[in-house]
Amino acid sequence: MQIKIALAQMNPTLGDLAGNAAQIVVLAQQAIQAGAALLVTPELALCGYPPEDLALRPDFYHENARVLAELANRLPPDLAVVVGHPLSADGQFFNAASVLRGNRIEAVYRKQKLPNHSVFDEQRTFVAGDSACVFECAGMRFGINICADIWEPGTAAQARDAGAQTLLVLNASPFHAGKQIERLEVARHRVAESGLPLVYVNMVGGQDELVFDGASFALDAGNTLSAQFPAFTSGLHFVELDNGCPLGSIHPQPELEAAVYQALVLGVRDYVEKNGFPSVLVGSSGGIDSALTLAIAVDAIGADRVHAVMMPSQFTADMSQEDAEQLAVNLGIRYDVQPIKLMFDMFLSELSDEFANLPFDQTEENIQARVRGVILMALSNKFGHLVLTTGNKSEMASGYATLYGDMAGGFAVLKDVAKTLVWRLARYRNRLGDPDSPLIPERIITRPPSAELRANQCDQDSLPAYEILDAIMARYVESDMAPHEIIAEGYSAADVRKVVGLIDRSEYKRRQSPPGIRITARGFGRDRRYPITNKYRAP
Repeated sequence: MQIKIALAQMNPTLGDLAGNAAQIVVLAQQAIQAGAALLVTPELALCGYPPEDLALRPDFYHENARVLAELANRLPPDLAVVVGHPLSADGQFFNAASVLRGNRIEAVYRKQKLPNHSVFDEQRTFVAGDSACVFECAGMRFGINICADIWEPGTAAQARDAGAQTLLVLNASPFHAGKQIERLEVARHRVAESGLPLVYVNMVGGQDELVFDGASFALDAGNTLSAQFPAFTSGLHFVELDNGCPLGSIHPQPELEAAVYQALVLGVRDYVEKNGFPSVLVGSSGGIDSALTLAIAVDAIGADRVHAVMMPSQFTADMSQEDAEQLAVNLGIRYDVQPIKLMFDMFLSELSDEFANLPFDQTEENIQARVRGVILMALSNKFGHLVLTTGNKSEMASGYATLYGDMAGGFAVLKDVAKTLVWRLARYRNRLGDPDSPLIPERIITRPPSAELRANQCDQDSLPAYEILDAIMARYVESDMAPHEIIAEGYSAADVRKVVGLIDRSEYKRRQSPPGIRITARGFGRDRRYPITNKYRAP
């Protein structure tokens, strides 16, 4: 007995019910033309994920129900289509999936395991279901699970006990480095528990801070990976279910740098396109963070929509200006120079009475950064550009950034990318091009990093070496290790106390930073939520 299953690695836009339904119709037509009998879409494909507080609005459910009923009438009647959608029923709200066939809604499943950790807070918006859903297609019986259902035991075995022969899992599983390994491990536990082959379809695309990477797959009943589809690309992929054994092509998954880079490109592209920005603007400093941000932006939306502005002060080195200009030439983007010395001097002149007899310090450094922020936001207002900020996770963690200065903007591309990974990503991007003519000039990558806000400044004047800072940050922020545990791993007590102190004191800054793309298991923003007013200090 054979059946061809189409898996839709869809890229829905949250709230665009009509547009998402139209995507499903096109995919259904492609599936039927390819000879598929069954099409499976991702979790909440009809409305997008995560709907957050939209999922508390009764009118949102009413509109989803209306569009779902219309969709059932637009699909090929002989094709079974499993569609993820929000559901209002029995006076409660559910994360659900329906089987659409023959111009009607044939069966409905309500998600049972509602995640309430990390970036997920579904228990705030949905009620858990409690029953299996099994339907027949081409003589075979399929059970439905939704995403977190398979991260705990119970629901897969429940579907088997209700008569399922194959488990279909609809997902909106966001990317972070190493996530695919976790998914496969969890799926193998459910296959071992239930004895059922498993077909897993995942969403693709950017939604605010989250990026969904697709990478749908199938496991046979013996727990062998029998299909794995491309990451970070939308489209239709097929699994042939032959006597209960799913078979499909196996695409290798990208290595760390490639995966993170593709996630950043997809995140920028979808944030720009789905929010209707015509172009982006980046303050180019001649340093590696702005260089990488510009490269990502060009790869995401094209050079003709990327604008760089170099804003030198009296502290900006000649090589910074030379490298910023060369980078712009390499990228083929518009590049302008707007010196800030006169504006900076005017601020100091106006404040001279207040600052009389006081030394040059961080105050004057921050004024320079804020002058640049004003320029960027003025250009944004005048021409409609989205300002991409360039700060990395190491800077966000340690507070090595200026409120209303270099933190001013609409989207923080590198917000979850540690400085040491920034260097690796720059090297990775250069490897994609001509090795004899690197896209990002070599000097940008190799020179010591500096904010250039005072003479002869270097980041390491204020911070531990980034290799040390990033290692401590990862343990404290991403693994919740206490300082004494980090010290026990061999890190200097002075370095640990300094980095932890900087992280704890900088929460108020991070709370005011723009959203940025999450690429680790614990990013700042939706993920790590700490109080600003907080006297607790870990031992």
